[in-house]
Parts: sequence; C-alpha cells; structure tokens
Amino acid sequence: MAANSWRGGEPGEERRVGNLTAPRTEMVDRRAEVAEIGRIFEGAPGAAPARLVTLTGVGGVGKTRVALDAAAALQPRFRDGAWLVELSPLRQGVLLAHTIAEALPLADQTTRPMIDVLAEYLAERELLLVLDTCEHLTDACALVTEALLRAAPGLRILATSRRVLDVVGERILTIDPLPVPEDGDARASTADAVVLLTLRAQEAVPGFTVTEDDHAELVRLCRRLDGLPLAIELAAARLRDLPVRELTARLDDRFAVLGDTDGITSDAEPPWHQALRTAIGWSHQLCTPAERLLWARLSVFAGSFDAETARQVCADDHLPAWESPAVLGTLTEKSILIWQPTGGGERYRMLDTLREYGAHWLRDLGEEDALRRRHRDHYLALARRGDAAWIGPDQFAWFDRMTAEHDNLRTALEYSLAEAEGRAEGHLALEMAAALWFFWYGCGFVKEGRHYLDQALAADTAPSATRVKALYVSGPVLVYLGDLTALEERAAECTALAAHFGDTERSYAAATELRVWVLRGDPEQVVPRAEALLATDWRERPLTLLPLAALVFGTHSLVTAGRFEEAIAWLDELSAACDRSGERSMRAWGDFVRAQAELALGRFEEAQEHARAALLVKRRLRDGVGTGMALEALACAATATGQNTEAAWLLGLATQLWETLGRPQAGVPAVVAARQTCERRTREALGEDAYRHAFEAGCATDLDTGIAQALRHAAAPSP
Repeated sequence: MAANSWRGGEPGEERRVGNLTAPRTEMVDRRAEVAEIGRIFEGAPGAAPARLVTLTGVGGVGKTRVALDAAAALQPRFRDGAWLVELSPLRQGVLLAHTIAEALPLADQTTRPMIDVLAEYLAERELLLVLDTCEHLTDACALVTEALLRAAPGLRILATSRRVLDVVGERILTIDPLPVPEDGDARASTADAVVLLTLRAQEAVPGFTVTEDDHAELVRLCRRLDGLPLAIELAAARLRDLPVRELTARLDDRFAVLGDTDGITSDAEPPWHQALRTAIGWSHQLCTPAERLLWARLSVFAGSFDAETARQVCADDHLPAWESPAVLGTLTEKSILIWQPTGGGERYRMLDTLREYGAHWLRDLGEEDALRRRHRDHYLALARRGDAAWIGPDQFAWFDRMTAEHDNLRTALEYSLAEAEGRAEGHLALEMAAALWFFWYGCGFVKEGRHYLDQALAADTAPSATRVKALYVSGPVLVYLGDLTALEERAAECTALAAHFGDTERSYAAATELRVWVLRGDPEQVVPRAEALLATDWRERPLTLLPLAALVFGTHSLVTAGRFEEAIAWLDELSAACDRSGERSMRAWGDFVRAQAELALGRFEEAQEHARAALLVKRRLRDGVGTGMALEALACAATATGQNTEAAWLLGLATQLWETLGRPQAGVPAVVAARQTCERRTREALGEDAYRHAFEAGCATDLDTGIAQALRHAAAPSP
C-alpha cells in the first residue's frame, strides 16, 4: 500500500528507524541461520563483508521468517534502521523502486526517476533493506539492487527469493528445512520440526497435549514432510479433526497415490518439493468442495482482502454468498488463509505458495479470466464509488479503505492495461485511472498516479468524455510533481477535446488551464480564471473538486498579491461549502492559506489556529506537502510571537518531510519565500549556534511525536 511520510509513535519516543513488526507466531530455533547471515554481512575470516545476501530455498521453507528475525537482530547495527519491502503483491517490475520508496517511507513528488531519487536518499544512510519474495521480479530486483548498492556505501540488502538475483557480489545462503530426528533418537521431542508441529498444534487445538504414544507418530509425520515448515503447519491445522495416528496414515496414503494426480509435478523433483506439493495437495483434497473452490478463486487477490470483497468477487451459484463467510473461517482454521485484525475490521491473506497452487487450480477449472475480470470489475466499481464520495463526510473512511486496497487496485488496473489491445479494456483502464484521481492526489500516490494515467491515456487514444476527465485529473498530479511542460501539453489537449463535449468537459478544460497558471506562478492570471470557474451554479449542485480547487488557488493568489481581506472572504465561502458537505482535505488547504493571510495581517493566534487545523487533517491523510506547509506556517507564527527556539525546531521537523518529498514547499514561490524569511529572522534572533541546535533537534525528533506536540500547543522540547 499508501506512501506514508511517517510512522506512528508515542510522545517521548525517539525517532523511529525501521518498519519491522513483531512476528505473528512463535518460531522454532533458527539461531544458526540468523547468526550466519550476520557473519556474512560482517565478513567471515578470509572473506570480504557482503553487501547483498540472498536467502534461497524451496517455497514454504521459512525464508521470510528467517530474514525478518535476522533483520531484527541486525537492526541495532544500522543507524537508519531495517526496512521491510514486501514484493509479493507487486506485478510490474517498473514499480519496484516506487514500492521500496513507499516502504522507507519516501514519498517523492518530483519528475525525477524514482531509482535516482532512491539512490540519492540512501547515499548517506546506513540502512538494511529487506526485499522479500523477489523470484517473480528477479530482473528488476537485480537492476535496482545494483544501482542502489553502487550509490549507497552504507546500504546492505537482505533478499529472499527462490531464484538468485545474479548480481555481482551477491552471497547466497540456502535455507534448508528443519532438522528431523532419526528413529529412536532420544532427543526427538526437542527436534526443531517436532517442536514446530507441537507449537502449531497447540495453537490450532486448545488443550492439545502430546502423549508418550504420540511422540513416535509426530516424529514420523515430520520426517514424512521432510521438516518443511509450511507443510508442517498445514498438517498441524488438520489435528482439529484427526488424531495424530490417523493424520499420519492419511498422509502416507497421499504419498502413495500422488503420481501426477494433482497436475503439479516435475521430473526429478527434489524430495522437499514433493513434500510440500503433497502436503498442499493433501490439504486441498481434505477440503470441502466449497473450500476448494474459494481457495482457487481467492488466488486472484493481491495482498490482503476483506470478507465482503471476497464474497462479492467469488460468490455465484456454485458458491452461494451466504456460505462465503463460513468458508473463509474454515480455510483460516486450516491455515490456508491468515487472518489479520486491523483498526477498521479484519482482513485475510494467503501465503504466496498457497496462492500459486490456488491459481493453478483456478486455471484447471477454466475460471482464471472470468475471476480476474470479476476482480477488476469490483475494484473499478469501488473506484467509481470513491470518485463520487471523496468530497463528502466519509473522506477519512475512504482514505483508509483505498490505502488498504492499494495492491488490489494496482492488480485491477494492470489487468485492463494488459488486455488493452481490445478497445473496451483500454477504455476501462482509462476510466479507472481517472476515477482514482482522489487516490493519486488525496492519498499520497501522485508519482504512481502519473505512471498509470500515462499508461491508460496511451492505451485508449480515442476522443471521449472519459479522456477529457483523465486529462483533467492529471492536472493536480502534475501540479504536485511540478511538471509544467507536461501540464501544458495535457491542458492543450483537454481544451481542444472538450470543445466537442458538454459543459462539464469544458469546465474540466478551464480548470486544467487554471492549474497551468498556478504552476507558472502568475496570480494576475489565476484570479480571473478562478472567478470564471466560480461564476456558475456550483453552489446549487453536489460539491466537487473543481470549485474547491478554484477557491484554494484563487485565495492563494489573492494572498500572494496582498489582497488579504478579499482572500478571507473567499476562504469563508470555501470553509462553509466544505463544512456543509463534510469535506476535509480541501478545507485544510483553505486553513493553510487562511493562516498565511492572518500572519500577514498580524493576527498570530488566528494564524496558529488555522495552521494547526490544517496540520491535523493533512497528517491524517498522509499529505506530506500539506503537513510540511502547515508546520512551516506554525514556525512563521512562532517567529512572529518571539518563540524562536520553537520556530527553529518546527523548521527542522518540516525538513524531515521535505527530504522525503524532493521539492521543498512543493516549489511554490510564495511558500518558499515565507520559509526563507522565517529562517532568516529566527537565525538573527537566536544566533547561529542556538538556531542550529534547535533545528537539528527538530530533525532528530520522531515526526509523529513532533506533530503531536505541535497540535497540543506544546513548546518544543529543550534542545
């Protein structure tokens, strides 16, 4: 998912370095592998320290878990922490750099290639990057890792992949299955494979205990599964229904009749592959028909999904909607799905290996294309609903919903783009990319939005109202990126094309032309164009982005021109319109502009009030530009009221954001000038040493903690 500009924290917390989370379950001893990874990075005697270590091994062997445990152990050695990048949901290698940036978090909003931005960002950092599940993107991973390691001497990369990346200097560590005991081994009960089976059985079956008679069966079961962790976990889940002895007997039968009956075989298959394939095929065989069907159909999802979405995409006459929740529950009990509680409910995900088998069975059923279309249709409908509802009272809920669905939105778009040789699919890709304007612009994904809008506009070049809208929604994306040349080109096409359509399309063209003048920094051109866009019956219609953008751009230009009272009158109308509809994001932009006006008029308390209101909303929506500007407005107010230490600290806090965004103050001349004036006055008031001390304290403060302090009217901590 979303391109966070920060991560949460509690007051008093030091600046966080890394995004690793606590493991979901207890793991058996992998200390030897974790220690070996550390030795490889440090450099064993006679060997140079490695900068790229790739963990390889069969699917289900536990590469991800070993990597995460190793990263947690190594994190204290890296000044800038350890960062996990999950690549499993990613389908296009072209977005690999974007995905890494999103995890770091680095929400760059420039026109520079993301790989160049990443290289520059990492150049002076000491950081461990964990790239998990690289095998489907090995070419892209090889190119990106080589470029980043070349640019950043303090960077180390730990990758997991079933295939090596084939990069110069890459060190390979094969992760083997867990050791299994021999017959009669007195230490059998403490063998890692047996311990894992026992742990997972106790999690699956409350009160599960191992009798003396069970030990031999547990050992035989682990040996039959070759110590493969995923196979063991699938077997443990069956202990809800079967005693150990019967479970082992059934698995023996499965091996005996395996042959090619599940359709997933290979010549000279290693025993570990056979063990996993057998365990998965056996689990599949023991599922009910409804469970098998849902397992296959759920393979179309990328990342996680919720129960209602699974029902809408997967249910039909063969799998009734009313049955779907219960089947999700039983698949979770059988460890086919992983249940993930979230702040807003619950979601499910499937391990990559199990998803691959599900996708194979879906193809065997002849349903792959139909389910991928249903998946795309669901997310297209979701995009349409979000398009209509974003300017309204449920904006925060839509933000949470869409950021949770980021991986699936990508997958749905990519399906239509891949099938775009047929005009209908290309048109649907264009419609979806345009409908997601609020996701690109309002949820922090402007660079990715540019990527998909460019692709969709190229996929369907036919004149249409949808194309006009796509050109129009490119406007806010290109303004954020500061790409005046591309914006001028889009505006010219939008204007020419809109002439053949109705009033709505002509308004889109006028709004796009307005943004051109905003980016050119010409307030004398912006104000009359904004007035023209507002000289309609928009007040009697459902509120949309267009008049709100005209009000924000118009008021900013009025403030820049020194027409403060006029600006405040416009801002009052903006606030009233947003309050009537419950809209928050554009209201927050209005609060920021209002803070600028109040500062100019010498009303500093009012300026602080509006800057804090803007900060609260922009932080909630992960709008890095809005958050940075609001922090700097607070800094300007602090300087004006003689709170110069706090001002310097706030400037340092804001600088953290600008480093991740790439364009301080989004390149807006008036805002750049305000920052420079604030810096100069604060330096003069404090002196260089005191200013630098407070500024660096702001740079070192956890961003969420600092923002919470600013919102509580708290003075900066004493540097």
